[in-house]
Parts: sequence; structure tokens; C-alpha cells
Amino acid sequence: MRLLTLPSPYCTIALDCAIRLKTETAVPGTLYQRLVIAEQNLRSELYPYQERVLLFVDPELVSPSVCSALLLEIEAAQIQQTPEACMRHVVSHTLQAGLGEACRAEALQRKLKASPRRALERYFHAVVAAVEQMASEPSSSRVGHLERLEEIYCSLLGPTAAARGRCGGDPLPDRPPNIPLPSPHITFHLWTDEEQLWKELVLFLRPRSLLRLSADLEALDLQGLLPDRELARESVLSTDSGIERDLPLGAEEPPMTSSPEMEHAGLQRKGGIKKRVWPPDILMPSSWDGPPGLHRRTGRPSGDGELLPGVSRLHTARVLVLGDDRMLGRLARAYHSLRKRETQMFCLTPRLSLQLYYIPVLTPETLASSRHSELGELAAFLGRADPWYESTINTLCPAIHKLAEMAPSLDTSRNVDPFILDVITYYIRMGTQPIYFQIYTVKIFFSDLSQDSAEDIFLTELKVKIQDSQFPKDGSSPRRRGAVESPGAELSLGYQKALLSHRTREVTVSLRATGLDLKALPARDTDDHTCLNVSVTEVVKSSNLAGRSFSTVTNTFRTANIQIQSQDQRLLTLVLDKDNRRTFRDVVRFEVAPCPEPCSGAQKSKGLWLSSHQQEMERTRPKPKPLLMPINTFSGIIQ
Repeated sequence: MRLLTLPSPYCTIALDCAIRLKTETAVPGTLYQRLVIAEQNLRSELYPYQERVLLFVDPELVSPSVCSALLLEIEAAQIQQTPEACMRHVVSHTLQAGLGEACRAEALQRKLKASPRRALERYFHAVVAAVEQMASEPSSSRVGHLERLEEIYCSLLGPTAAARGRCGGDPLPDRPPNIPLPSPHITFHLWTDEEQLWKELVLFLRPRSLLRLSADLEALDLQGLLPDRELARESVLSTDSGIERDLPLGAEEPPMTSSPEMEHAGLQRKGGIKKRVWPPDILMPSSWDGPPGLHRRTGRPSGDGELLPGVSRLHTARVLVLGDDRMLGRLARAYHSLRKRETQMFCLTPRLSLQLYYIPVLTPETLASSRHSELGELAAFLGRADPWYESTINTLCPAIHKLAEMAPSLDTSRNVDPFILDVITYYIRMGTQPIYFQIYTVKIFFSDLSQDSAEDIFLTELKVKIQDSQFPKDGSSPRRRGAVESPGAELSLGYQKALLSHRTREVTVSLRATGLDLKALPARDTDDHTCLNVSVTEVVKSSNLAGRSFSTVTNTFRTANIQIQSQDQRLLTLVLDKDNRRTFRDVVRFEVAPCPEPCSGAQKSKGLWLSSHQQEMERTRPKPKPLLMPINTFSGIIQ
């Protein structure tokens, strides 16, 4: 009990362990049974929860040998972990845990292996019913639970063999045979499509046998995945002019819940266009506490609960990505797109718990070069925040490459050492404490006025380079012969300086620079603010007897919002999340700010449809919450 008085994450983990111990002590075998049912997607009406691990790999960032080694271990495990084998494990483990020494484990396992699938399913559902009934009824008798298990045991081995085992007719082995815990059901995906994450999550909720895919997934009829009728927009028949002064008094007042008018609410006037109103904080990834503005934020294990009344989150998708910081930038874009799509359809969030995991995997060329620390900054930050993540996950990258060299082909006939799979399983099951990272949005304006501005997001870094090319400018005078051209470009910077007092201080400055680097990760472990660390390579002019010379100096400051514009004819090049595939050229101005949560409160309404009072409410509406992407670790950030 003393652990519960310690600060987070100790108290959170201790409480979770105490709940598990209490559950297992009350009904032995419950945790094993529920874990196998959820991870292996075994159908059970009494315990309908399902989990799936989605392993995403970018083929351009991870070598084919590593992909082959991962696929080899996953396929080798799935061959042994058939649904029949998992049901045998559940029945055998539950009976051994409940009956103890009276259970003849070897004879029980031989009988289960010889049983046909239909009989095996009958025993499996009987065992699940016995355990879940005991777990759901605190006042249930332990004697009655044991009697139900004995009935199942006798129906398997027969009354004579079961009685001989209880009376000690046959000598019991010194150690009963081990019942393995199957690894989770993992699906391997090469990330080639921007919407692939959303598609896989939809397929997880609705399998292919129940869902017919089309070219546009937004047009699908996701029956059973849409929110309740009262949360969706209704099409109603209007018989009046639609003018507010022509409406009868009290038309905007909703009827009482117990009144009969509620039954005919879909046929009544609703007062014109009705916006969707989601419950507050409906789109937050999980519950978290603490003051806003802190980058070091941890969470608690997201339990199965109801996000909407009567709608249970029965599915848990554990998305595991392998790669470097460029892969995390791609994950952040998919995460933002998913949350933005949910504001329109709202089909996944009420029924799906999304958990994100990350294992750094760098190419051998990157490990040997100086870019090792550059492309692994987020993994290094997670290792500093969570020492167990550092010793368990960050040290896995060299082992993955060594095992990849030892796997010549996808030959599942030989014994495969599931080392990588075991580490992934341990991380998926024990990594319950998320660390949240701020996602930033950037709005980009180009030199070509006919080209529309672009918007994108980044998670770790935005690098600004000065192009050699210049854009034409009317009225520009030619450069004087013999004059020394200054390096870099003249830039105008406007930003809000981050202060310890959380007050805003507007700063506007013009300087000449050869490049900028905007990093979203803290430069030091003591930096707690959610802000950008901006490094500007400024050009300093100096005059001496030999003439004019230039030198560079690096200045750093922290801010949450910044606008940068080129003042002369130099163009800019932006590289997001260190990924050359996400490069924007011929840029004259860009703006960076924390990405807001794409919820209904962040959407701006059209002023033509609003009255003066409603427009005033729009202006006084509080700012939307920032969009934070969680990555699960073992302990989170130790306070």
C-alpha cells in the first residue's frame, strides 16, 4: 500500500498491479484467459474484447533483410498458435489453476489434443463462462465455481479417470507440463499508402467478410460504427419560413426526456441547421492531468470503458512502427489525418482504443555514420525519460541487424528463435505509460503567386535552407562590381518568446542567416515547456584593413509560434522531420504553430450564418487544445 502514496508513475503502476493480483487471487486463471482471448481474437460473448498489433515498416527506411527476419518470426509463431491450440491452452490452464493438484495435466492435454474442434469449442466456452461468472459476481461461492470446473473436467476425462486423479491413484509428476503464453496476433504491413493506417483500423473493426471495400472508404456504410442518432445531424422537414422571428415561442427548448414528444423528435422542427455536438474531450487519446504547456506529460493505462453512453470500446489497436525519426513523422501525419477524419465520421473513436509504440531501427549505413544521433533523437529522448526503455528497446537495434543477417530465407520448417518477437511482445504488454509529444503545423507560401499555399505538420524538426536561386523582383538595382556578396538571406522573424512565467512576449527581428533549425524535442532534460527550440545561424559582418569579412554565430531561443519571411531575393527550402521526401522549395514565407486538436470547437463557422451574438461567442471561444501524439513506454517520465 505504500507504493500507492508515491508520485506518478509508481502509484499508477502499483495500482494496476494490485488490481491484477486481486483479480487473479479471487479467480485463478482469469488474467491468462482474458489475455489469450483478447490477443488471439477468440470469439466469446462473455468476454468480447479484442486486440491486434499492427506492425508498420517503411520499405524505404528499413532494409529488406530486417523485414524478412521480422516476417519469418511472425509467421513461425502463427503456425504454432492456431485458434485450436489457443483454446486448448485456455482450457488446460484454467482447470489447472482452479483444481490444483487434483488435475491430471498430462492426461488433460492429451484428451484436448484428441478432441475435435466442435467439442473443443464447447469446453472452451464452458470454461470461459465459469470464470467470467465468478469474476462478475463478487458474492459467488468459491465452492460453486470449483464444482463447475470439476464438471468440465469430468466431461473431458470421464468420471472414473477424474476420481482416480482426485484420490491419488496415479502418481503426480514432480512438475506439471508448462502451458505457453502465446505471443499476440501481429499483422505485418509495408507502409506504402498515406491512408493505410485508417483502412487497417476499419478492417479491424469490420473484417473483410463483413465489409466490402470501395475506392473511397469515406463512402462506406459503416453500419454499427456510426454514433448514436442523437449525436448525428438529422434531416428534418421544415414547414415554416426558417426566419427566427417567425418561430413559435419555446421552439428552441428541447422537450423533457420523459415526455412523449421525444418519440417524434425526428419529425419536429429543430431550429434550422444543427451542428454536431460531441461530448467534451471526446477526441483526446486518453485521460491525462496536469497544467497545459508541459512537454513532459505521462498518462495512465487506458482501460476499457465507455466513451459514449451504451457504446463500449471493445477493440484495442496497438500500432507499432519501426524506423527512425522520419517514420515517426509519417506516423504523426497519419495520426493527424485520422483525428481529422474522426471529426467528420466519428466511427472509430467510440469503439476503438488506439495505442502507439515505437522501436528505433536504423540502417547499418546510418549506424556507422554521423547521422546516427540525428535520426534517432526521439528514441534518445525516450531513453533519457524512461531508463527501462533505454535498456530494453534502444539496445534492440544492433540485435535486429545481426539476426537479419542470420535469416537467409523465409523457411518456417526449421526452428526459429523468436528473439525479436519476444521483445516486441514484452513491450506491447508492459508498455502502458504514454509520453505525449506536441505536433506542430506549418503553413507555407511560395514565390509563385499562382500557386496555393500548403499546410503540413511535423513532429521532431523543421530545417530551413537558403537556396542559391533568386526570384525576380521588380525595380531591383544591379549589384555593384567588386562588391562582396553577403552569404545567406535577409530574414524577418516574428515570434512569441517562451518565458518561465508563461507570459507572452512578442519579438520581431530582422537578421541575415544561412539557415535555421526548429526542433520540437527539448534540448535538455530540464526543459519542460512545450515549445520549439530555434537555432539561427546568423551572419555577422566585420570590417578590417583587409576589407569586409563575414562570420557566423548560432543563436538559440524558444518559442511556440513563429513567422519567418525572406526579405530579399533569396528563396527558402523546408525539410520536415528530416525526410527528403517532404521537401518544399521556392518558399518566401512560412508560419509555425502548435497543431490544434481537430475537434468541432476548432472549426471556424461561416460568419454569414451567424448572428451578431453568435459571432461574439465565436470570438470569445477558448482556444482549442493542442494535438498531442502519445508513444507508450514502460514508466513514462519519472517525476
